[in-house]
Amino acid sequence: MRAEIIAVGTELLLGQIANTNAQYLSQKLAEVGIGVYFHTVVGDNTQRLLQTIRLAASRSDLVVFTGGLGPTQDDLTKETVAEHIGVGLEINSPAMAHIEAFFEQRKMVMTENNRKQALVIEGSHVFTNDYGMAPGMGIAHEGTTFILLPGPPSELYPMVESYVMPYLIQLLPDKQVFHSHVLRFYGIGESALEAQLLDLIDSQDNPTIAPYAKEFEVTLRVTARAATVDEAEALIAPVEQEIHDRLGQYIYAIGESSLHEVFVSELKRRGETVACAESCTGGSVASLITMVPGSSAVYNGGIVCYTNEVKHRFLDVPESVLQTDGAVSETTARILAESIREKLGSTYGISVTGVAGPDPSEGKPVGLVYIGIAAEGMPTVVKELRLAGKRHAIVKRAAKYALFYALQMQKER
Repeated sequence: MRAEIIAVGTELLLGQIANTNAQYLSQKLAEVGIGVYFHTVVGDNTQRLLQTIRLAASRSDLVVFTGGLGPTQDDLTKETVAEHIGVGLEINSPAMAHIEAFFEQRKMVMTENNRKQALVIEGSHVFTNDYGMAPGMGIAHEGTTFILLPGPPSELYPMVESYVMPYLIQLLPDKQVFHSHVLRFYGIGESALEAQLLDLIDSQDNPTIAPYAKEFEVTLRVTARAATVDEAEALIAPVEQEIHDRLGQYIYAIGESSLHEVFVSELKRRGETVACAESCTGGSVASLITMVPGSSAVYNGGIVCYTNEVKHRFLDVPESVLQTDGAVSETTARILAESIREKLGSTYGISVTGVAGPDPSEGKPVGLVYIGIAAEGMPTVVKELRLAGKRHAIVKRAAKYALFYALQMQKER
């Protein structure tokens, strides 16, 4: 089944919002073996949208639309798809009741244009919108299946998970299971990872291996097709083991959890705590940790020691060290990590000090970063990094590296 994703909305063309829906949908379709061949973005214009629909129908078995189902005049998706198919629109009673109840419960006056959201294409399969008003729909016409989805991700994602994916699976010619394991890597680039696995990627058939970069890290999806999940797991197991044997030192999780979520989860499981002393990252490590619900149980606190005075007065870095080795040095990173761990009584102390740019500091180049990890009962480890990119990229990478190295130390305890 060849698929195409059409995102509708002039705001996408103007760059006012990012087309994250297309990325999400491509991943979900790949999970069930549906290949996406085209991504298209079209503005809120009937004629251009109709041309886009006709082109998509001529080359794709499945066309998925996002956006254009709302109450305003520039929401044109279902009207234009209906015109292409040659049918009309009809009120979906459950959707209408849901919209009316929404306004009644909030004691708000419902304007007439909100009724438009309850309109669906005649003869379509309707997908309930559990988190908004406009329902989704699916309809087949002359060999092409059209799926229409709302634009807001908060509405689209749960609709896809609960209703659209089961609908699509029923359309597949062979009712096979497509089952995936997601391996998450840090500390290695996408090209380097691919080079290490090139023979596996070149010879892949079932399971398939798909690497992709994601915000300074790399994700690898291993997908198998089989009659049952157990059979798919059996196909995935030897491939996953081979990947572990080659690149296990870079794998921090299997699944959809982020680096900071995995770190906090491990701290909770072990009954451990952490504290941070951050210079060039300015609190970014602490921000990642505290984004995770329940992090108050494991995060003792931290100090943003941006100046040498704060490093000396509050974290006991000797002035002699600052004058000789410098604030950006292995020695300073070591002292900061050990001091913050001791002062805040935590299992781990994390420190980051470096040059984020745009100018060198202490005669040291932009991108030079030292990360210190002090752990109770273990020798302190300091890692030196040479990071590329602009200031914000260096800061984000350094913060994630700090958590990655802390995870590595966790595994050794």
